[in-house]
Amino acid sequence: MAQDFILDLATLDTSKVLYGKEQLDEFLPQTGHMRHCDEIVWHDPEFTKGIGKKIVRPDEFWVEGHIPGRPLLPGVMMIEAVAQMASFLNTKSGRVQGFLGFTRCDDVSFRGQVVPGDTLWLLAVLLEVNRRRFISHCQGVVNGKLVFDGKITGMTM
Repeated sequence: MAQDFILDLATLDTSKVLYGKEQLDEFLPQTGHMRHCDEIVWHDPEFTKGIGKKIVRPDEFWVEGHIPGRPLLPGVMMIEAVAQMASFLNTKSGRVQGFLGFTRCDDVSFRGQVVPGDTLWLLAVLLEVNRRRFISHCQGVVNGKLVFDGKITGMTM
C-alpha cells in the first residue's frame, strides 16, 4: 500500500529544533506527564503546516501497564501529541486565542506500533479555521512508516 504523507519529511529540514520545551511552555498548557509534543522542528511561514516530534522514552508513565512485557504507546496519546502540535501552530499564528481544547477526531486509523525508543514524527496541515476553532489533517510517522492518520478539531474553551 502506498503511503500518502501530508508533508514530505525527506524534502523539509527537520534537523533543527525551532521550539523546544521552554518555548512550547509559552503556547501549550500541558506539562509534565501530559506534554506529548516534545519539539517543533519545521513550520511554514503562516503556521498552517508543521512538523513536531515526540521522543518515546522507556520511563514514561504508561510503559509498565500498556502492555506488560510489550509496551505500546496508546493511540489516544499519539492523537494527544499531534493535537498539541496543531494547537501550537494555531496559537503561535494568532488565528485562535485562549485555551484550546481537543474536541474531536475523525477518520482516524492506526496503522502501526509505536514503542519506547521510537521517534514519533507529528505532521499537521490546517484544513479549516475560524476565530474559535480549527481542523487539521494530522499524521504520525515512525521510521518512514505511517502509524496513524486522521483529522483533529480543537476549539477555544
